[in-house]
Amino acid sequence: MRVAWLLGLACAASFAADGTDIPVFEAKKNLSHASVRIPALLRTTKGTLIAVAEGRDKGADQAGNDLVVSISRDEGASWTKPVVAYEQGKDSCNNPCLVEDTLMGRVFLFFQTFPAGSREFGGLPAGSADPAGTRIMKIASDDDGATWSRPSDVTKEIKPDDAVTTASGPGIGIKMRSATHAGRLVIPFNSQDKKKNFVNWIAFSDDGGRSWHRGGNVPQTDGRQLNEVQVAEARDGTLYLNSRRWKGDAFRKVSWSKDGGQTWSAAIEETAMPDPTCQASLLRVDRGAETHFYFLNPAGKGRKDGTLRLSTDGGQTWPASRLVFPGPFAYSSIAALADGRIGVLYEPAGDTVIKFRAVDPPGR
Repeated sequence: MRVAWLLGLACAASFAADGTDIPVFEAKKNLSHASVRIPALLRTTKGTLIAVAEGRDKGADQAGNDLVVSISRDEGASWTKPVVAYEQGKDSCNNPCLVEDTLMGRVFLFFQTFPAGSREFGGLPAGSADPAGTRIMKIASDDDGATWSRPSDVTKEIKPDDAVTTASGPGIGIKMRSATHAGRLVIPFNSQDKKKNFVNWIAFSDDGGRSWHRGGNVPQTDGRQLNEVQVAEARDGTLYLNSRRWKGDAFRKVSWSKDGGQTWSAAIEETAMPDPTCQASLLRVDRGAETHFYFLNPAGKGRKDGTLRLSTDGGQTWPASRLVFPGPFAYSSIAALADGRIGVLYEPAGDTVIKFRAVDPPGR
């Protein structure tokens, strides 16, 4: 295993020009890997953008993947050369998901590991006891992504007994702000049982990331199943989950929790959001007295036409939208920039590059 040491960038007043694509991760160019996928983007309280992705040895989900990281201290105008934040030999590291404990300034990076040569639907054992199974891991940074700790294994704490695989995010988690659960760190997850049934839940920490617990499963009805997922908190403390569909109609699946993720409303179809079976990104941004949710996914047929949507009522309705990425568009992760724009780390066509672009949100 390796711990990454990144060279810092001097602070700059420049901003990424609107509509300008900046390559952050490039296979066989600034990376030695043959493929790169699955972006995660976090803007820290100090204003640093941390970008993470899977550097893959070949174009497959489990391909001896390493976790690669790049940082920007000028709102995405420039990025450090990527380095490996964590690797585990020929084992595969998947599904990066970032969250910051803003009180301590500590950033956690969650991910899952697959034993070398295994795959998601390859008959892996369920539960946490068998060392031949998948593991849930985390590393941490106390310097805005410049260096990362040795890994901690939290499989026993949060992996369900019937789960063959789990997946955090991918993307970001949140730190809750409402009075009842103020300070709670939340990572959204899905897990798969031996019959290839998927369900969503969250992992949470109320002690700054020292210990982690699992919340309740999202109830699923009418044959719906949930997959890759993101979470946001409304101003009143309600948690909102927005999930990729695994089974059901071709729309996003959504659910709400009033108790910090212990219980959830039954998942329903979000008919305002077409889903071509692809990951999506979600972000809360407070603008004065209003709390905005921003949601971004490929809304066209197939993975194309990245569309950014706005909700001002905790995800109940989405009255405003803007097509910001015409053409091929797949996985993404978003962050609020200092000038009011939304920074997007995303996959265009193919699996050899992940780019950054700053865009104006709808309603601005």
